[in-house]
Amino acid sequence: MIFRKLVGLIAACAAIAAAAGICMVALAFAIYAGLRDNIGPAWASAAVAGIVAVIALIIALVATRRARPTPMKDEPQTLAAKLIELARARPLLATGAVTAAAAAAITMAIKNPRILTAIIAAAFAPGPPPPKP
Repeated sequence: MIFRKLVGLIAACAAIAAAAGICMVALAFAIYAGLRDNIGPAWASAAVAGIVAVIALIIALVATRRARPTPMKDEPQTLAAKLIELARARPLLATGAVTAAAAAAITMAIKNPRILTAIIAAAFAPGPPPPKP
């Protein structure tokens, strides 16, 4: 009985996701067709990509707005946790910072990919272990 409900719930979620994907593709085609004659095919494609990216960002913000993990006691806050807290407090500032960081990372990766690899490894490296009493 529980297994059937679980399978039904998974099937319903898959159907909703498929319908949402189809709607996004149809919306992208409609926007492209409306803009192609006015600004040309290349710029219409870029506009569609930008609009879909903004829609995805809004959906992600709405979906993750309520997800707040509870910090454990006596655990120092990591850099990622501080950045997530800042993004929740000031979403527009976080969006601008992510855009600027992405542009800088792309520029850096084109010029020297080793620097970007070192920065990413340092940012996500675990902190030192706490001292033993």
